[in-house]
Amino acid sequence: MTGQPQAPGTLFIVSAPSGAGKTSLVKALIESTEGIRVSVSHTTRAARPGEEDGVHYHFVAKEAFERKLAAGDFLEHAQVFDNFYGTSKSAVLDQLDSGVDVILEIDWQGARQVRTALPDNVSIFIAPPSHSALEQRLRGRGQDSEEIISRRMRDAQSEMSHYDEYDFLVINDDFDVALAELRTLFLAHRLRRDHQALRHAALIRDILG
Repeated sequence: MTGQPQAPGTLFIVSAPSGAGKTSLVKALIESTEGIRVSVSHTTRAARPGEEDGVHYHFVAKEAFERKLAAGDFLEHAQVFDNFYGTSKSAVLDQLDSGVDVILEIDWQGARQVRTALPDNVSIFIAPPSHSALEQRLRGRGQDSEEIISRRMRDAQSEMSHYDEYDFLVINDDFDVALAELRTLFLAHRLRRDHQALRHAALIRDILG
């Protein structure tokens, strides 16, 4: 309806240890649910084969990244080896203002930064069903050495230790069940009274007279 007030989108933080299935769940969620986007991060690293600027990352020079950082335009940022990564605050706010729900796929450290910068968010932690299932998934890739698998298991346990900092916990044992639970969280937040009051202001006025 023309002129209908636009309810803002919700900022969702989604974190998980490597091997928990977060990327696959988020991809399936976006494909099955309207009005959700994953925030595209900025990075100073070079694009890898098959990666597209603006789709996988915004690939920028280190100087450009540092200018955005100095201007306070990153909700969160991190240095990984010699490369920098960051989430643009202005890009996220523009999408939220347009009514789109935005997902930030970040680790617990990035999540802490975002909670400080934008406290109005919903955070979800996705966990594997067991230690053995996680190890099996990491081994199932069939391309990593024992040393790498051991390091990833340690990193996963470290990430898991911060699950209690999140609002919701989804256990990815059965993929379809986990996807349904994740989708329920997104749809439920769209039914909040304040959002519905904006979306259906004309209807409510009509009913109340």
